[in-house]
Amino acid sequence: MFRLRFCLILVVAAALATGCGFRRKKYENPITKDTLQPDKILFDKAIRDIEKARYEVARLVLQNLINTYDTSEFLAKAKLAIADSWFREGGSHGLAQAEAEYKDFILFYPTLEEAPEAQEKICGIHLRQMEKPDRDPRHAYRADDECRQVLLQFPNSKFAPTAQQKLREIQEVIAESEYRVGAFYHKKGSFPSAANRLEGLTETYPLYSLADEALWKLADSYDNLGPQFRDKSAAAYSRIVKEYPLSAYVEEARRKLTAMEKPIPEADQVALARMKYELENREKAGMMSHFWGVFRKGPDFRTAARSGNPTMTSIRPTVPVSVPTGESGAAGGTTDVTVAPVTDSTALDTQPDARRTPPREAQSTEQAPTAQPAAGQAESKKSGKDKKPPKK
Repeated sequence: MFRLRFCLILVVAAALATGCGFRRKKYENPITKDTLQPDKILFDKAIRDIEKARYEVARLVLQNLINTYDTSEFLAKAKLAIADSWFREGGSHGLAQAEAEYKDFILFYPTLEEAPEAQEKICGIHLRQMEKPDRDPRHAYRADDECRQVLLQFPNSKFAPTAQQKLREIQEVIAESEYRVGAFYHKKGSFPSAANRLEGLTETYPLYSLADEALWKLADSYDNLGPQFRDKSAAAYSRIVKEYPLSAYVEEARRKLTAMEKPIPEADQVALARMKYELENREKAGMMSHFWGVFRKGPDFRTAARSGNPTMTSIRPTVPVSVPTGESGAAGGTTDVTVAPVTDSTALDTQPDARRTPPREAQSTEQAPTAQPAAGQAESKKSGKDKKPPKK
């Protein structure tokens, strides 16, 4: 009973705090120029409305500024403030409008110092809407693309380190989603499907927190597929020993390589230092994290890497190992198509199109001629037909 009353008091206090104006949050990009220009006065009024969560009123004031003072020096700031108002308003509609406004701002003002901030906020829009690894990954892939765009388009901005860390967290969620599918196939015994998923995962996301376990399941999948995949299995074991020297699977991977009579690689010192840093700086789960995790919609980023360069390419499906390959190692089937211009102008006259030949006629011409009976047999058959039976 006491806990229930305490919770009710907290809810009422939060509601009163929100209603009394404590919800105000300072705007990130104000104009510090001290002037009484009418466009500056309009901008300041709109910013006060944004800080007090009067977003619709703020957008009307900013739009009035843009339409009335089309040569104002605060035009870019006003356009960015419109996008920020949608971003603060939130919701699926508000975030979609904010993304469109931010992209519009980057298109018109790509050289301003606020452009990388706008791109970083686009990444944050999809990061905010990401769900757990076992759910719809649409926003995770979009966030991956938009955060990579910050590093590609604005590599020297102050927002690049933040976007890099966000990219590690996003790729942790995508890799976890792929790992769960691959582990399910491995447990089910569908080893070609497991190898296909885990191969793409380990090649694309080496910073994934369970990459060593994924490599172990990948090697075991190749072991179960037969001796023709022996080299791929050994390569997976070697990667565990070399790239994840602190993994719990290192000793077992060494024994597997010894039994296969394969060379055992040395541990990579850079990978060793990175794994030590990750283990020392990984955030530990709290006592109630498992309980609240059931009610959390978004993913958990605690296991994401804190160092290392994130992957700058998106994951792509690989050719399944069950697909037969040719002598050159490529997948079977005809993959090369050549096109050449017709140089002989009489080709249409001398080589008529086969499609114009009627089907029955083509079939009769393609069939081999039947053997004709000998002349004597033909005459005897004919004479036999002419003979009449004797009269009784």
